[in-house]
Amino acid sequence: MADAKNPRRWTRRAAIAGGGLALAGGVGVLASRKGDHGGAHDAYFVALSTALRKAGIAHPVLVIDQRRLDRNIAAARATLKPSGLPLRIVVKSLPATGLIDRIASGLPTNRFMVFNGAMLETMAARPDADLLLGKPLPAMQYAEFVDKAGAQVAGRVQWLIDTPERLRQYAAIAAARNAPLRANMEIDVGLHRGGFPDGRALAETLDLARTFPHVAVSGLMGYDAHVPKMSDPDEAYAASQRQYRTAIGVLHDKLALDPRTLTLNGAGSPTYARHAAGTAANEVSVGSAFVKPADFDLDTLARHAPASFIATPVIKAKRMELPGSEWLTGPMTFLDPNAARAFFIYGGHWLATPVSPPGLQFSTLFGRSSNQEMLTGSTSVALKPDDYVFFRPNQSEALFFQFGDIALFDGTAISGGWHTFAVSA
Repeated sequence: MADAKNPRRWTRRAAIAGGGLALAGGVGVLASRKGDHGGAHDAYFVALSTALRKAGIAHPVLVIDQRRLDRNIAAARATLKPSGLPLRIVVKSLPATGLIDRIASGLPTNRFMVFNGAMLETMAARPDADLLLGKPLPAMQYAEFVDKAGAQVAGRVQWLIDTPERLRQYAAIAAARNAPLRANMEIDVGLHRGGFPDGRALAETLDLARTFPHVAVSGLMGYDAHVPKMSDPDEAYAASQRQYRTAIGVLHDKLALDPRTLTLNGAGSPTYARHAAGTAANEVSVGSAFVKPADFDLDTLARHAPASFIATPVIKAKRMELPGSEWLTGPMTFLDPNAARAFFIYGGHWLATPVSPPGLQFSTLFGRSSNQEMLTGSTSVALKPDDYVFFRPNQSEALFFQFGDIALFDGTAISGGWHTFAVSA
């Protein structure tokens, strides 16, 4: 009753409570406010910008740093030297003749892994190329290659076989064309993407292979890209190796083949360093590690450096404004100062991550665009039209086809270019 007789006391209490809530809310807003991540190009990207400008490149371009590429080649060579393991270059991840030639001569190696018919035709033109398919191709494509390249050339290739049905299809085509078929058996070492899941399944298919006079089993391929993503990579790798040794034993028991005469392919960029420390395989495949896209920032590739970048000019630079909701621009940029400025670039929507200048980000409000993609940044990002923005590819493969010739950066200048292969999937 005393409070009812003193409404001023209620007002004071409400004001104190309301003020407390406002203060708490303000603290919460401030706590959720992002920091300013913007900045300027570092010395490396300043030098690359200068080189591109001097070369007159004013469109999106894929750049390979030759010095970093050579460093990555040397890193792979040094990693594998104690084990003596040969390296097979993964062509799909490095789809340019000049790029492949530089890596092959730097290792050296004449072993290549190919993943589609178009690249197989290109690589088969090399008379000394040791070719292994990295995935099973449809039987129709196998037949097409035999018909175009001839039985002798097709017989040099190791074709990947993952099921008894595919072996029957390939064997029928080989017999009809009197072509020798070298069959490399894909085994599942834990990735579960396909291949023979256990020793019994492999044994049954090896028994089948013996019934085809045109077929010679050339070895095994076991891909273990899952290993770095497991909760216990060491155990995952050990398990994959047990699977591989089981398969080798089946080969020996069924066909009396000496493992030293076979292609026992394993690894990939994420795991080749593990194989160098001990493996059932007798060769490793490596591709992306030579250019190290962002998806390959792994502990096992710590010796490798990013060697490929996308460079593209800024078309427009302005203050950020939200279409139709301009009044929200201020509150939004207060909460995220990295959304204060808008930069519309030449092209975009690549499978890549902006890396320089720092603090650039994609806009979830504007969405992605392959014409004039918008990036946002803080007022600390002083980009203006015709300045360059740099991205780091997340992967290589298909992305390398999107820019025409690859520009080569020697640390000072754009010193030349490499043609990519004809576009293929």
